[in-house]
Amino acid sequence: MDERVREVLGDEEAWIVGGAVRDELLGRPLLDLDVACRQPRDAAVRYARRFGGVAFPLSERHGAWRVAAADAPQTVDFTPSPNGIEADLSSRDFTFNAIAVRVGSGDFCDPYDGRADLADGCLRAVSDSIFLDDPLRLLRAVRLEDELGFSMDAHTEELLRASTALVTLSAGERILGELRRLSAAGYRRLDDVGLLEPLGGRLVKGFDALDDSDFRLVAVFRENLATLPISNDIRRYATTMLRARAPADSSSRAIHRFRRETEPWSLDALAFVGAQELAGVVQEARRAEPPEPLVRGDELGIPPGPAIGRILAAIAEERAAGTISTREDALDLARSLAAEAPS
Repeated sequence: MDERVREVLGDEEAWIVGGAVRDELLGRPLLDLDVACRQPRDAAVRYARRFGGVAFPLSERHGAWRVAAADAPQTVDFTPSPNGIEADLSSRDFTFNAIAVRVGSGDFCDPYDGRADLADGCLRAVSDSIFLDDPLRLLRAVRLEDELGFSMDAHTEELLRASTALVTLSAGERILGELRRLSAAGYRRLDDVGLLEPLGGRLVKGFDALDDSDFRLVAVFRENLATLPISNDIRRYATTMLRARAPADSSSRAIHRFRRETEPWSLDALAFVGAQELAGVVQEARRAEPPEPLVRGDELGIPPGPAIGRILAAIAEERAAGTISTREDALDLARSLAAEAPS
């Protein structure tokens, strides 16, 4: 875990800390590395030059630097440790994140017995102030329980339940990042400890109908999702889900109308409205989708305007319903609809 850091820092005192140590002890993939050292900027620059990547300041206030690398570990953070490693570890959140390994020797510094908590599957607070120091830790506690299959000890859960009002104080981007990593079980736990309601979420029937983070977000937060800094892609997905209405029946016409309103997420929308029994019908309609329309807008002989879109939609629907099948049928329908349109 520390060969590259040792090559860069030589005999300089440095410690690998936090999640990297935890994941190494659990046998999980190593994605990020956190190194406590005397000169974070110099260490980051040397690391980037030696192994590739870009070094940049992560926090000017705290003096931390990050190297974004092309290979694993994907990020390497170098942070200052001005008061010694034990003082650094005392500011961490949970005991299994407050373990350090000295670069070069492999010696452990584990003042809160985090390795024992790892073995016991226990999530335990380093101090009584962890949630006040950083309210995001409220969500992180539930997410780590969820990801690792651990359980909070009684005192940590008591601290968390007493601090639920703080959960909205973190930046929206950080809140969203934690929520997107929760499974359905994680959301249930979030609700159980009283963190979901302050964020504007509510568990509803079928929120777990799909194993998909975006689906869960929309199903749990619905219109309140707009209060979080979601991407435009998630916004479009949420709008589609919230507007979806179950097909009236399994007829070709009803399925076509449903797909017209919900593609490319029709299967997700079926789960959202509780109509997953129609998934096979929707999949068959997708397979039967004609590669080309019967006619195009510029072939209708109609002046440009919104009427063209309505007529083309009507032609596509009738084709899906099986009432027309040829170009001539489509043109006849277009002329009929154009004649009926108000002048």
